[in-house]
Amino acid sequence: MTTQPTHPLSTPSVPELRTERLLLRGYRLEDFELFASMQADPVVMQHITGKPISRDDAWQKFARTPGHWTLRGFGYWAVCDGESGEFLGDAGFSNFERTIEPSLQPYLEAGWAFRRTAHGRGLATEAMRAALSWAAQTLPGAQSACMITPENVASIRVAEKCGFQYWCNTSYRGTPVDLYRLEKLA
Repeated sequence: MTTQPTHPLSTPSVPELRTERLLLRGYRLEDFELFASMQADPVVMQHITGKPISRDDAWQKFARTPGHWTLRGFGYWAVCDGESGEFLGDAGFSNFERTIEPSLQPYLEAGWAFRRTAHGRGLATEAMRAALSWAAQTLPGAQSACMITPENVASIRVAEKCGFQYWCNTSYRGTPVDLYRLEKLA
């Protein structure tokens, strides 16, 4: 007789964070449909990959997040509406071992993406401020950086509101990007 593996509702090592309007928590399997639709939205993906990604590529991206928490001790949170629990997007930190100059290796690479219905409401700033506060308390001495296409005015505003300052212009996989960094997490 075989038994079906059990699936936790959320990655146990991911801390939950609450803000005035949001709940940041580990990904759950039931988040995938909204995550995949976000990744397939050309408006959302315009400044991330330049084009929508397929469902199977979205799954690969979704499934790597719990592994990041396990291997690195940090990662992305599922960002949910604080009242309804609906998945709105994700935000957090990564270390993707990118081949880029200057190197991002010494930094927690900050990032965020939100469903189109969540745009323009200050949710990315609220989520990243909570993530940065967690990192300052949990990873003393850590520094953070983020990579943003120069045309992504909304994400540049989020970065600046969170204290990131322009660092330099470079290229990643043939695309011009601006790097921002935050020397001291607060």
